[in-house]
Amino acid sequence: MSEWKKICLVQDIPVLGSRRVQRAKGMDVAVFRNDQDQVFALLDRCPHKGGPLSQGIVFGTSVACPLHNWTIGLATGCAKEPDEGCTQAFRVQVTDGVVHLNQPELDTLALDQTAPIAGPAKKAATV
Repeated sequence: MSEWKKICLVQDIPVLGSRRVQRAKGMDVAVFRNDQDQVFALLDRCPHKGGPLSQGIVFGTSVACPLHNWTIGLATGCAKEPDEGCTQAFRVQVTDGVVHLNQPELDTLALDQTAPIAGPAKKAATV
Protein backbone atom coordinates (compact mmCIF):
# COMPACT_ATOMS: atom_id res chain seq x y z
CA MET A 1 0.00 0.00 0.00
CA SER A 2 1.27 3.46 -0.88
CA GLU A 3 1.94 5.81 2.00
CA TRP A 4 0.22 8.65 0.15
CA LYS A 5 -3.42 8.67 -0.97
CA LYS A 6 -4.48 10.71 -3.99
CA ILE A 7 -7.27 13.07 -2.94
CA CYS A 8 -7.92 15.50 -5.79
CA LEU A 9 -6.30 18.09 -8.02
CA VAL A 10 -5.34 21.43 -6.47
CA GLN A 11 -7.74 23.08 -8.90
CA ASP A 12 -10.60 20.99 -7.46
CA ILE A 13 -10.30 22.91 -4.18
CA PRO A 14 -11.83 26.39 -4.41
CA VAL A 15 -9.37 29.26 -3.93
CA LEU A 16 -9.81 30.44 -0.31
CA GLY A 17 -12.00 27.41 0.27
CA SER A 18 -11.95 23.74 1.08
CA ARG A 19 -13.32 20.31 0.40
CA ARG A 20 -13.98 17.47 2.80
CA VAL A 21 -12.41 14.03 2.68
CA GLN A 22 -14.37 11.21 4.29
CA ARG A 23 -12.49 8.57 6.23
CA ALA A 24 -13.51 4.99 6.92
CA LYS A 25 -13.34 5.79 10.66
CA GLY A 26 -13.36 9.12 12.42
CA MET A 27 -14.43 12.57 11.36
CA ASP A 28 -13.83 14.06 7.93
CA VAL A 29 -10.62 15.86 7.06
CA ALA A 30 -10.90 19.33 5.53
CA VAL A 31 -8.41 20.15 2.75
CA PHE A 32 -7.88 23.90 2.29
CA ARG A 33 -6.39 26.04 -0.50
CA ASN A 34 -5.28 29.61 0.00
CA ASP A 35 -4.77 32.35 -2.59
CA GLN A 36 -1.12 31.27 -3.05
CA ASP A 37 -2.23 27.73 -4.01
CA GLN A 38 -0.81 26.34 -0.77
CA VAL A 39 -2.75 23.29 0.42
CA PHE A 40 -3.33 22.28 4.06
CA ALA A 41 -5.34 19.57 5.80
CA LEU A 42 -7.00 19.62 9.23
CA LEU A 43 -9.55 17.55 11.06
CA ASP A 44 -12.86 19.23 10.20
CA ARG A 45 -13.46 20.24 13.82
CA CYS A 46 -12.65 23.51 15.56
CA PRO A 47 -10.94 22.97 18.94
CA HIS A 48 -13.38 25.40 20.58
CA LYS A 49 -16.90 24.00 20.11
CA GLY A 50 -16.37 21.57 17.24
CA GLY A 51 -17.47 23.84 14.41
CA PRO A 52 -16.93 22.61 10.84
CA LEU A 53 -13.73 24.34 9.73
CA SER A 54 -14.46 23.34 6.12
CA GLN A 55 -17.24 25.95 6.18
CA GLY A 56 -14.92 28.69 7.45
CA ILE A 57 -13.29 31.56 5.60
CA VAL A 58 -9.68 30.99 4.52
CA PHE A 59 -7.31 33.96 4.68
CA GLY A 60 -3.53 33.78 4.38
CA THR A 61 -2.52 30.61 6.20
CA SER A 62 -5.49 30.60 8.57
CA VAL A 63 -9.18 29.71 8.62
CA ALA A 64 -11.89 31.42 10.64
CA CYS A 65 -14.26 28.99 12.34
CA PRO A 66 -17.83 29.67 11.12
CA LEU A 67 -19.33 29.32 14.61
CA HIS A 68 -17.38 31.74 16.80
CA ASN A 69 -14.75 33.23 14.47
CA TRP A 70 -11.76 31.57 16.14
CA THR A 71 -8.69 31.84 13.93
CA ILE A 72 -7.02 28.47 13.33
CA GLY A 73 -3.57 28.16 11.75
CA LEU A 74 -3.75 25.91 8.71
CA ALA A 75 -0.19 24.62 9.07
CA THR A 76 -0.51 23.62 12.74
CA GLY A 77 -4.22 23.34 13.50
CA CYS A 78 -3.72 25.58 16.55
CA ALA A 79 -5.87 28.54 17.54
CA LYS A 80 -4.29 31.98 17.40
CA GLU A 81 -3.95 33.95 20.65
CA PRO A 82 -5.77 34.82 22.79
CA ASP A 83 -7.67 31.59 22.05
CA GLU A 84 -6.16 28.21 22.90
CA GLY A 85 -6.43 24.66 21.61
CA CYS A 86 -5.56 22.68 18.51
CA THR A 87 -7.22 20.40 16.02
CA GLN A 88 -5.35 17.59 14.30
CA ALA A 89 -3.26 18.61 11.30
CA PHE A 90 -2.50 16.11 8.52
CA ARG A 91 0.53 16.04 6.22
CA VAL A 92 -0.12 17.08 2.62
CA GLN A 93 1.97 16.37 -0.46
CA VAL A 94 1.31 18.14 -3.77
CA THR A 95 2.95 16.62 -6.83
CA ASP A 96 2.30 17.95 -10.34
CA GLY A 97 -0.92 19.60 -9.15
CA VAL A 98 -2.23 16.45 -7.43
CA VAL A 99 -3.03 16.60 -3.70
CA HIS A 100 -2.12 13.58 -1.55
CA LEU A 101 -2.71 12.90 2.14
CA ASN A 102 -0.68 10.53 4.25
CA GLN A 103 -2.63 7.23 4.41
CA PRO A 104 -1.28 6.04 7.79
CA GLU A 105 -2.32 9.38 9.33
CA LEU A 106 -5.80 9.12 7.79
CA ASP A 107 -6.12 5.62 9.24
CA THR A 108 -4.90 6.40 12.76
CA LEU A 109 -5.06 10.06 13.81
CA ALA A 110 -7.91 11.68 15.78
CA LEU A 111 -10.25 8.70 15.51
CA ASP A 112 -11.67 9.49 18.95
CA GLN A 113 -12.95 12.94 17.95
CA THR A 114 -16.69 13.29 17.30
CA ALA A 115 -18.83 15.86 15.59
CA PRO A 116 -20.96 18.05 17.86
CA ILE A 117 -24.70 17.43 17.93
CA ALA A 118 -26.67 20.49 16.88
CA GLY A 119 -29.73 21.65 18.76
CA PRO A 120 -30.88 21.08 22.30
CA ALA A 121 -30.15 17.73 23.84
CA LYS A 122 -33.16 15.89 25.14
CA LYS A 123 -33.16 12.99 27.50
CA ALA A 124 -35.34 10.03 26.69
CA ALA A 125 -38.38 9.77 28.93
CA THR A 126 -38.17 7.00 31.47
CA VAL A 127 -41.21 4.85 31.98
